[in-house]
Amino acid sequence: MTLVLPAALADEIRRHAETAYPEETAGLLLGTIEGGDRRHIERVVSLTNRWEAGARDHRYRLEPRDLIAAEDGAEEAGLMILGIFHTHPDHPAQPSAFDLEQALPFYTYLITRVDSGAAGESRAWRLAEDRSRFDEETLDLRSNRRGQP
Repeated sequence: MTLVLPAALADEIRRHAETAYPEETAGLLLGTIEGGDRRHIERVVSLTNRWEAGARDHRYRLEPRDLIAAEDGAEEAGLMILGIFHTHPDHPAQPSAFDLEQALPFYTYLITRVDSGAAGESRAWRLAEDRSRFDEETLDLRSNRRGQP
């Protein structure tokens, strides 16, 4: 399992993360699947964290209406929602117990650590079929969609 993320989109996620700090932020990863196990991200959609104030530093919530609008836009562009990105302010870029409780099958979860307002490591995860854990995916940062210089 590999998530191919153009460097420009990774930078867009990092900027969104740094702007939202110290709160978690989230959004969607839109793209295509190649060969069954390579997910090529072609667009990111930054969304507003809709969790109640006071807990946004360790929780995020996306509204169904935002997801529906993003899915409609993805379909019009020939893309699909492949995953969700979110941040962990001042915590590792690995899924929390809450992330495990909330996760859905199929999606890739890209988590970016943000320390003192500076975005750091990003790691990609997918929920195991039995929903007991996350398995880490290879994160391939590329200069463009197919990774050519």
